[in-house]
Amino acid sequence: MKKVFNIIKTTVVWLMILLAVSMMIFTVISCTTFNRNDRSLFGYKMYIVNSDSMSATDFKAGALIFAKEVDPATLKEGDIITFMSQDTDFFGETITHKIRRITTDAEGNPGFITYGTTTDTDDETIVTYPYVLGKYQSNIPGLGTFFNFLKTTPGYFICIFTPFMLIILYEGLRFFSLFRRYKKEQMEEMQAEREQIEAAKEENAKMLEELKALKAQFESTQPSEEQEPAKEEAPV
Repeated sequence: MKKVFNIIKTTVVWLMILLAVSMMIFTVISCTTFNRNDRSLFGYKMYIVNSDSMSATDFKAGALIFAKEVDPATLKEGDIITFMSQDTDFFGETITHKIRRITTDAEGNPGFITYGTTTDTDDETIVTYPYVLGKYQSNIPGLGTFFNFLKTTPGYFICIFTPFMLIILYEGLRFFSLFRRYKKEQMEEMQAEREQIEAAKEENAKMLEELKALKAQFESTQPSEEQEPAKEEAPV
């Protein structure tokens, strides 16, 4: 039972470590890659959706979308593209909308008329090739909201700081427990050595008493005085 408990405890600790490290990695990736037009991962750019302009058909606010860099000339009507908006109200923002039709701007540059499927309203300006960032591929609902939460102070404390502090606390308690066990075992060893020394002393004292008794017994069996034999007188 104790072995099973130790396995479960070790598993939980490693899961917490994995969780905390993963949250740190995700946070770094989120800060350095998401919503960055100059960054891509394996040819894909990732963006966090901040509006429901496409929620009627494809994805909602809070989703994490993946857009792949493509040649704008290969795009067609019905494709969903990510682009840098030139509209008055959203100038410079990253938008992901559907292509309604292919056209050209006032200067004859090829581009696209785009719209959000929720409102079905065309965007203000034509999206020309230089502002196309990629073609929409897929999305993970809600993941963008989670990554935004990770970048907040509560998200940092809940998902990163708290797991690491729990691990540090657990390791501190485990170290203290191991130290106490070591000191206890050390004291037990010292006590055992003292008992062995005392036992050896008692054994030596007992042997000494036995030697004294044997000596006394030996001395009691010997005559107290030895008689010298009489000398014969020589004849005259």
